[in-house]
Amino acid sequence: MGDLVKQILATPIQLTDQVIKAADEAATFKQECSELKSKTEKLAGLLRQAARASNDLYERPTRRIIDDTEQVLEKALALVLKCRGHGLMKRVFTIIPTAAFRKMSSQLENSIGDVSWLLRVSASADDRDDEYLGLPPIAANEPILCLIWEQIAILYTGSVDDRSDAAASLVSLARDNDRYGKLIIEEGGVGPLLKLVKEGKLEGQENAARAIGLLGKDPESVEHMIHAGVCSVFAKILKEGPMKVQAVVAWAVSELAAHYPKCQDLFAQHNIIRLLVSHLAFETVQEHSKYAVVSKATSMHAAVVLASSNNNSNAANESVMKGSNDLDEDKSQIPHPLGTKQRNQMHNVVTNTMAMNAGRNPVKSNGNNGGKVNSVNTQPSLFSLSGANNRAREMEDPATKAYIKAMAARALWHLAKGNSPICRSITESRALLCFAVLLEKGAEEVQYNSAMALMEITAVAEEDAELRRSAFKPNSPACKAVVDQLLRVIEKADSQLLVPCIKSIGNLARTFKATETRMISPLVKLLDEREAEVSREACIALTKFACSANYLHLDHSKAIIGAGGAKHLVQLVYFGEQIVQSCALILLCYIAMHVPDSEELAQAEVLTVLEWASKQAILMQVEDVERLLPEAKGKLELYQSRGSRGYH
Repeated sequence: MGDLVKQILATPIQLTDQVIKAADEAATFKQECSELKSKTEKLAGLLRQAARASNDLYERPTRRIIDDTEQVLEKALALVLKCRGHGLMKRVFTIIPTAAFRKMSSQLENSIGDVSWLLRVSASADDRDDEYLGLPPIAANEPILCLIWEQIAILYTGSVDDRSDAAASLVSLARDNDRYGKLIIEEGGVGPLLKLVKEGKLEGQENAARAIGLLGKDPESVEHMIHAGVCSVFAKILKEGPMKVQAVVAWAVSELAAHYPKCQDLFAQHNIIRLLVSHLAFETVQEHSKYAVVSKATSMHAAVVLASSNNNSNAANESVMKGSNDLDEDKSQIPHPLGTKQRNQMHNVVTNTMAMNAGRNPVKSNGNNGGKVNSVNTQPSLFSLSGANNRAREMEDPATKAYIKAMAARALWHLAKGNSPICRSITESRALLCFAVLLEKGAEEVQYNSAMALMEITAVAEEDAELRRSAFKPNSPACKAVVDQLLRVIEKADSQLLVPCIKSIGNLARTFKATETRMISPLVKLLDEREAEVSREACIALTKFACSANYLHLDHSKAIIGAGGAKHLVQLVYFGEQIVQSCALILLCYIAMHVPDSEELAQAEVLTVLEWASKQAILMQVEDVERLLPEAKGKLELYQSRGSRGYH
């Protein structure tokens, strides 16, 4: 950096020497040339001072200011050279307006101001003495750019408190205008912000992490941050940082992943997924050992405890069950998010799942277990994010704990979107149980982000048969817990969680058994919902149960009819809003195809509805309607005509 700046400064310093020499040789306009010489000498001194401090100069404004200064000096040299004596004829025919000297003097003054500002803004915190830097003359055309330069320079050389304030200023700029965010990235702001995230005080770390999240508004910006090392910095903070900073970092991860999905795998490679799951599971449910971060100081002890506690499956079962009971008996050790209430059904699901996993997957050990088998819960260091700050985490206020869970869920939501490996990693952990617990008892934002995360995970599982079979097995306690909470929200039908929960149930349509029909009736009731979006999503979810791709489509179609779905669908096809009509018609077609002999369909006059729909051009433009309607109509005509003749 220092050598590069010296190269940049070499040419203007040479030009100042040439201007001074030419001014001494001036034969005309001697007074004006003397004034230019005086200003040039002052500028030369500043340029040489900049060369001596080249290692400390902030490169981006240095290039811009020195380029402008070089152009001014070239013009000054050309003007002064005209004043040299080269014969009477040349002096007679060389016309130099007096205004040219005034203009050049003003430009040299501006260059002096620019270089002086550059030296001040690049000075260390001790040398700056908290003086107001102001804006250099170069800022006349673009004051925001110089403000950004100043804040970034403070990030490089300022005190800890000044750097925190500078990061807060960049947060404000990035929030106000996307273009300002682009400028911050282009002017080299990402590097010092990441450094502040790693090394600053609490407030500075929060401001810097928030700035990073706000800057990631487009794929190019996020890619720039990835190359700058944002993944490793965020991973370190999520593992060891203060909880408030970790919460902001989790939010920033969600922002970057939302605007540049290609970075999902890069975050996963830096263990961001397991760290987020650990935050989600903290004081929610006990974490899986795969997602525990063992502190260095206790890693050997923890390994011994883990080996001994899993020496045989019976001992492990007893240990985990004892640990779960200890959670209720000793609230001071790990307070449960549900408070001091008696263990409810969800808590039993969590406990049973832990016991099943401990019994099914014991860790083999060659050592002899001669001592007492320790409960996993009695070794908090094994499952803490960091042994050194585990106690501090437990002492955090409830609002901070709720916020980090909300942001961890938000990050997992955006990281899971469309990514099978990450969804598999999430579902192999305790995340599904966490989402189930948080959907039931979490704060509003935690509930919403958990619902959205489940929606994205189930959407991937719908397309990935292997993930669907492994993560959402019908007899899986975690799956049952999730489905129970999704159905609870759907039955309640009065929250912002409704739409994502409807989508999640629809995504899981192929995982339910023929006897599992409890989700059909709540969805059918939503067909009569006043909000068009809710009715539309209910139609789409029920279509996934009744479509031909679902092996149990016949059973599900009968269940929909039995729940009174036919009359609701008829109303939606006739009188529903446009976004609902086609979805309701598609579902009605599937039901008519699979159960054409249904008396309920005949009583609801579904055939008449289909005949009417076939004449509606706007409905027939929908590809699925065009494909399904003729077949559904044909089957209904066949069976209902037979019924009218007494054959049915």
